[in-house]
Amino acid sequence: MESKTEASITIDVPITQEDPDTLRKIVKAGLLANPRTLPSKLFYDERGSTLFEQICELPEYYQTRTEHQLLVTWADEIVALSAAEELVELGSGAATKTRVLLDAMERTGQLRYFVPFDVDESIVRRVSEELVQEYPGLQIHGVAGDFLVHLEHIPEGGKRLVVILGGTIGNLPPSAAENFLTDVNTEMASGDFFLLGVQLITDPRRLEAAYNDQKGITAKFNKNILHVLRSQLGARCDPDHFDHVARYNPDAHRIEMWLRSCQDQTLDIPDLDIFLSLKKDEEIRTELSTKYDRPLAVDLLMSSGFELVKWYTDPEQLIALALARKP
Repeated sequence: MESKTEASITIDVPITQEDPDTLRKIVKAGLLANPRTLPSKLFYDERGSTLFEQICELPEYYQTRTEHQLLVTWADEIVALSAAEELVELGSGAATKTRVLLDAMERTGQLRYFVPFDVDESIVRRVSEELVQEYPGLQIHGVAGDFLVHLEHIPEGGKRLVVILGGTIGNLPPSAAENFLTDVNTEMASGDFFLLGVQLITDPRRLEAAYNDQKGITAKFNKNILHVLRSQLGARCDPDHFDHVARYNPDAHRIEMWLRSCQDQTLDIPDLDIFLSLKKDEEIRTELSTKYDRPLAVDLLMSSGFELVKWYTDPEQLIALALARKP
């Protein structure tokens, strides 16, 4: 594992020799499956992270601003209930909403330590450098890795609040979500608190509009997975030969994002011995975004070893924050 330290910032990069092989296996298995899939973590190189930040500012993408307002309203209570001096965020990204929690911790004199955990090293480093300027005395120990693989690299610490915001948990199928949260629970100490942000089941038209914005930023973000496939795995493909598709699956209560081939074409990845002949209109699934209601979210938390402490939601029932505790 590589570790990079600068004054009050430490960044761990737990990339092992087998990680590239694991990625190759996941990509190959997904492209040969039915339906064909690509892992959504491939969205997030530096360009992909920037595009996602732009998505969060779009008028159609209600999720970010609604969750942000929930945090503004309830952060002081959440911090008081948790009594945490350390914040760990899985899928931290630009940490825009995280600052609301950091502010609340600072107001009570509880803020000591922050662990941003994200797959994109560039954004972990950028956010860390921003936050030590904004919060004098804050110690940051970032982890640039895949939280589905590298949870054990979360540094040891004191009384903590672990958070997963942005509906990130919805990117996993239900069984995988339960396995992941069980692993998160295992890494936590008894008495630590956990804050889970979930996107709630609502009008499908509103959901689909959030993933099909008029500016086409989400389409660029979706196609970025092909740019990453080219840069990391040597794929031969033209992103312009694919269309962005996002639609709601009511049976699984989730948005599914796909790349649809605009023409008969070949997707070649010589490193993986993959030479796919894609027909016009054939699709590759790139992301799931499962939506929850309260019973589904509570069942997920309880089956993962947590107990619910508080449930917060907005007046329109679009987003919820579930505050839980490890017994």
